[in-house]
Amino acid sequence: MSVAWLFPGQGSQSVGMAGEWLRSSRCAREALDEAADVLGFDLAGLMDQGPEAELADTYNQQPALLAASVAILRAAYEQLPEPSFVAGHSLGEYSALVAAGSIGYPDALRLVRERGRLMREAGQRQPGRMAAILGLDDSAVEAVCAATPGVEVANYNAPGQVVISGTVAGVDAAVESLTALGAKRCVVLPITIAAHSALMAQAAEAFATVVDRVAPMDAAIPVVANLSGKPIRDAAEIRAELKGQLTGSVRWTDSVLALADAGVTDFYEIGSGRVLCGLVKRVLRERAGPAPRLHPMETPPA
Repeated sequence: MSVAWLFPGQGSQSVGMAGEWLRSSRCAREALDEAADVLGFDLAGLMDQGPEAELADTYNQQPALLAASVAILRAAYEQLPEPSFVAGHSLGEYSALVAAGSIGYPDALRLVRERGRLMREAGQRQPGRMAAILGLDDSAVEAVCAATPGVEVANYNAPGQVVISGTVAGVDAAVESLTALGAKRCVVLPITIAAHSALMAQAAEAFATVVDRVAPMDAAIPVVANLSGKPIRDAAEIRAELKGQLTGSVRWTDSVLALADAGVTDFYEIGSGRVLCGLVKRVLRERAGPAPRLHPMETPPA
């Protein structure tokens, strides 16, 4: 058995997330106490009681999702098999880097809080749009994005499931073209932040200086990187990954394939929800051999 730990990103939050772990585990509660000390507010209360709109604000959502993943990881640590790899989807990469020993938890909290602030300001300065495109080949979506000013592929989540991002006009025009091409569904996401696009360039430039101050260390466990879909461990590569992530595409399909090619059989999703388990199943469903074993950890095992 070869194991990968996976960590979810934005969109997986919900009021009450990690609640069962927090009620049953002192280690989990201590992770939230530590977050409150670092951030200066009651993050656990927001996670447990909301309001939902405040939790969904990227400025709060990013540290909340990181804290939920770290709380679950600490609570379940002795039950979890040792991983050969870790990976995180977008924001989840910070949780993966904490798990891999590259970034300390307090530094990661500060990083994602600042990341959220800069992304929120970018969305206020120039509102953008994101849309999920279902049922078309990646190449068809890429061609439409290349022909449409102001839009690009943000997330390659699974075959036939990608997310585009960019200006409101660009995404709307691309959605119209992709619908005409035969997309099964085009779902405009209820956000004004065009993550993983050129609209984040100013935020990325400011964030780069924050990353340099933190100085990630070499990872003790290989981290499959969003930007390349390949394992990295070197501190300089990790620093470049974090700097490029705000404007670069999340290559989750390639990441899952790389894990499978490396012999990973068991995927543990450590955090809120079970979206990543679903994506792993979708990416690998046509692959020969045994089906992957999926282990969502959003609640304690029965």
